[in-house]
Formats: sequence, C-alpha cells, structure tokens
Amino acid sequence: MINRVVLVGRLTRDVEVRKTQSGLSMATFTVACDRRGSRDNQGQQTADFIRCVAWRQTADFLGMYAKKGALVGVDGRIQTGSYERNGQTVYTTDVYADNVRLLESRQQSQSRTQNDSFDSYQPSYNQQPAQPSYNSGNTGNDDFGSDIGFDISSDDLPF
Repeated sequence: MINRVVLVGRLTRDVEVRKTQSGLSMATFTVACDRRGSRDNQGQQTADFIRCVAWRQTADFLGMYAKKGALVGVDGRIQTGSYERNGQTVYTTDVYADNVRLLESRQQSQSRTQNDSFDSYQPSYNQQPAQPSYNSGNTGNDDFGSDIGFDISSDDLPF
C-alpha cells in the first residue's frame, strides 16, 4: 500500500509552532493549492486549502522562515482522525509532512511582501524561467566543482 502526498502551494497564514509536554516541536499550517482548470461561477480560480502538520526540526525551520504567502513544497502522507465535539463526531484529514521546502528565494519572498503580499499576487505561468548565472571566480560555493583547484584533462575522464 502507498500513502504519499506531494503538494505545491502557498501558505494561507503564518505557521503556528507549539511544543508538546515532552519538548517536541509541532507546526500546523494550511497550504492553498490551485485546482487545475477549475473556476467558480465568477470565473475565479478555485483552490483547495489543505491542513498540514510537521514535527521536530521541520517544524522549527518553518516557524522561523516560512511566512504567509510563501511558496512551499510538501512531501508527506495523509492521516485521518476523528474527535467528539458537542456530542458530534468531527472527522479530520491532515497531511503529515516528512519534508517541506521553501520554493522561492528570500529576494522573491521579500519583493512579494513589499508589493502588498499574498492578496495581490497573480501567478504568471507563461514567463520564461530565469537563466542560471555562473560565476567564474572561486567562491567556494560552486555546486558543480568547476573551480576545484586542479585541471582535469580528457584523458582522466572515464568516458
């Protein structure tokens, strides 16, 4: 059996972090995910609002860095539950996050919040992706190893 969920969406509010009695961090947050090709009666895009839960370091990370409107990717599993309120059974469905990633840079996040935040955000899906920039100087942060300090000839390559 497989129970896997992958979500990409925006946080509807700031992440709420609480501590259990044993000291574990628990974060609850809601992700708004657009329904592809679905519009309401006024022609507005419709969305699902999915409640998510994260624990431990993931919860602490989200509490510090994730704010309302942030674009996030959530990888986890669905967990259902129920409880009694006023004599009625209330059923819940949550995504328990195994991994959460912030999907926009700090600069993009700050420019979005300066432009009157989430309420005025209109996604543009037809824009060309940003071209990567490569730095020829030795910064020590090169993920591809092009400035590793020694030369590699074609004779050294295994192919």
